[in-house]
Amino acid sequence: MATKIRLARHGRKRYAYYHIVVADTRAPRDGRIIERIGSYNPNNHPASIDLDFDKAVKWIMNGAQPTDTVRSILSREGVMYMKHLLGGVQKGAFDQAEAEKRFKAYQDAKEANQKSIIEKLDKDAEAEKAARLEAEAKINAAREEAIQKKRAELAAEAEAAAKEAAKEAEEAIAEVEGTETPEAEEEAEA
Repeated sequence: MATKIRLARHGRKRYAYYHIVVADTRAPRDGRIIERIGSYNPNNHPASIDLDFDKAVKWIMNGAQPTDTVRSILSREGVMYMKHLLGGVQKGAFDQAEAEKRFKAYQDAKEANQKSIIEKLDKDAEAEKAARLEAEAKINAAREEAIQKKRAELAAEAEAAAKEAAKEAEEAIAEVEGTETPEAEEEAEA
């Protein structure tokens, strides 16, 4: 019987998550399975993978063929590298202790790489946030300057209107009293 390690779809519409299963190649996608070895949820960021590492290695070593997607998941988790190392042990290239040592070094390097990527993403996010805050502060300062300029213009217009109203009021009072304003006297003399 040919076996495949593949994904079985679960979840609701537009929110799928998958079980990583070992199944006969002739079985339907969500049909009868031999064993469930993990789960994969692409809806989280980053995608969450829960995998029984030992079962996955056992099935890979027994000849189960992973699909392309599952192969990338298994590679990401280190199962394919462990298969490679165990193949070297079987051929006699090195012993089990050396294989475990190499796998431990691989895992440490992978974790350090993931941490550096996460730190870089956090640093970039903070820098972007600071840049947005600085840009927003510039925009707010420009808006405040425009508001102050507009207020100054309105105040000047109001002052000019008040002077004009005072002048008209003086003229109206002078007209009613029958006296001429000093400005009107100067115009008459000229």
